[in-house]
Amino acid sequence: MSAPRDAPNGIGKAMKHLDLDGHDLPPSPTPSTPTNGRKYALATELVYTESNDQFNSSSTPIYQSATFKGGPGQEYDYTRSGNPTRTHLERHLAKIMNANRALVVSSGMGALDVITRILKPGDEVVTGDDLYGGTNRLLTYLKNNNDIKVHHVDTTKLASVKAAVNDKTTMVLLETPTNPLIKIVDIAGIAAAAHEANPKAIVAVDNTMLSPYLQNPLDLGADVVYESGTKYLSGHHDVMAGVIGINDASLGEKFFFMINSTGCGLAPFDSWLLLRGIKTLAVRIEKQQTSSQAVAEFLENHGFKVRYPGLKSHPQYALHWSQARGAGAVLSFETGSVALSERIVESTNLWGISVSFGCVNSLISMPCRMSHASIDPATRKERELPEDIIRLCVGIEDLNDLIDDLSQALVRAGAVRLTEGGFEALSSGETRGESGKTTQVVDEP
Repeated sequence: MSAPRDAPNGIGKAMKHLDLDGHDLPPSPTPSTPTNGRKYALATELVYTESNDQFNSSSTPIYQSATFKGGPGQEYDYTRSGNPTRTHLERHLAKIMNANRALVVSSGMGALDVITRILKPGDEVVTGDDLYGGTNRLLTYLKNNNDIKVHHVDTTKLASVKAAVNDKTTMVLLETPTNPLIKIVDIAGIAAAAHEANPKAIVAVDNTMLSPYLQNPLDLGADVVYESGTKYLSGHHDVMAGVIGINDASLGEKFFFMINSTGCGLAPFDSWLLLRGIKTLAVRIEKQQTSSQAVAEFLENHGFKVRYPGLKSHPQYALHWSQARGAGAVLSFETGSVALSERIVESTNLWGISVSFGCVNSLISMPCRMSHASIDPATRKERELPEDIIRLCVGIEDLNDLIDDLSQALVRAGAVRLTEGGFEALSSGETRGESGKTTQVVDEP
């Protein structure tokens, strides 16, 4: 069967293994940058995409179809293997992630599952000691069931990573900022060290906390970047998605094989929702991190230990700003008491209690009781994860309303004293008690 390229049913074009824009498969980044030598700003690239939709639709159509008619060799036949809406999303993501290829799956953890499926029994993985609970859970499973050797080290110390990597290191798995301790990892330094120890080692970076708008790990030497599209890329917590970005074509083919084989590719409607969310990524993050800076300074001024890379008190402030374009919208702080932290979390109104982040709504949580509860207490203690730590994920609400709601929660929980002039941090000889009362410091059992 054959047909000319200009055949009305498009079979000739499909038989030549070209995508809808005339590019060789696999999908390449969307060619949105103008040809006059001037590059569009990222905020523009997020919104602008080219398409040859026959009706010139301003919004990418949803091809809500499981199958496509036609014979062998056509570009699309079964949505598990490929769908026009998903392809458009992947090409758009490749552009904004500075990747040669992007792939989308059903969740962030699904993305990590695809990445780690290339590991074989006996392979070694070097990763951090402050990880998202789901990541830690998957790595523990691989260690216990697939004979994968997992080494947890303090990835904020380059010397510790260099001591851990060797010619058997197959993968280095990083987060930065880490969750929830907001530690910063030297992506370029670790990537160089890993590739020196084993040129074939794959350095994969979870970029969920910052998104492509604020950080591009592939530009810093990483081989793979992945993130939960459920968070900032979507921004509204109305879709679950995972995103993988790669530059190496052979690695991209391995990941695509896994996605096609297991059927975890993102559904058409979810792909459309994620495309819609990406358009507002810049305006959301700019608003969120501006408010985050103000909230972090408010808490620090009231005597709390605050972890946020926008604060100059952060021990890795300079490193963060050497590789990122912003501080993000997630911060954490410690109160010194688990009971007090519980009262604060339960006393907020605007700050919704949730395990996730990256939403337009502001969220509050106690990671050790929620997102990181799957890490056993002994391991949390070993990794110096404070049980009282509170994580704040700042949304797009009015800043004054957010700070007022947090202030009222701190007062009701007994974390600060209410005075005529406002709020007052408790003295060093006092501990934060119940309902605004103060008591002398007593060591907890």
